[in-house]
Amino acid sequence: MTAHQVRSYGPSVNTENPTPAPAASPSPAARVPQYEIRVAGRLASRWSAWFDGLVVTNEADGTSLITGPVVDQSALHGLIQKLRDVGIPLLSLTQLPPEITPEPAAHPTQGERQ
Repeated sequence: MTAHQVRSYGPSVNTENPTPAPAASPSPAARVPQYEIRVAGRLASRWSAWFDGLVVTNEADGTSLITGPVVDQSALHGLIQKLRDVGIPLLSLTQLPPEITPEPAAHPTQGERQ
């Protein structure tokens, strides 16, 4: 049986010097993946809070994009279930490459789903 390392999530503290050690910057593999979820219809910007703070933008073609970081597969499935539960049709789901950060578009107010 091989042993595995158990690491604390809190800052490491030296008993001789009680100040916390500086946190290491996250490795590229530890970054939270970014997703782009395209749905049918226009969503009001207030839906952002309902989708755990993801950015909601309306596109010219009458669809809405829900973009941002999703910590794991369980959270992603939870977002998809929320869409299903309120009857918002899912058009596409794309994991964005790490170097792409989506820019929020203007939020048109005409024809938004309230």
